[in-house]
Amino acid sequence: MDYKFIKMEYLDSVSGGDPEIINEIVILFKDQSAEIYNEMKSRLESKNYTSLGLLAHKAKSSVAIMGMNGLAEMLKTFELQAREGKEPQLYEHYLERFKSETEEAVRELEDLISNMKNGN
Repeated sequence: MDYKFIKMEYLDSVSGGDPEIINEIVILFKDQSAEIYNEMKSRLESKNYTSLGLLAHKAKSSVAIMGMNGLAEMLKTFELQAREGKEPQLYEHYLERFKSETEEAVRELEDLISNMKNGN
């Protein structure tokens, strides 16, 4: 199956194709993505833009290792803007895109795990 958000090359390179290792990666990514989103939402609400920029940097690393290059680029822009407090009207959009795309990636990862368990 072709996946829109995740890149199989990364998962194969770090897991050796082992379904148990891939499952661990999925769990970590899912938990970390939700945690980062909630923390970013909180920082945005309190207008703590410097901290928001640091979280965008952390998020960028997380999505980049999944091969989500477009989202990683957006997070880089977000990081730089937030650290300088520039264009705060865009931050909510950045957060929603992060949430939407990471949730889609998690669905793809879960589908991948399901297929591996079923021998597909």
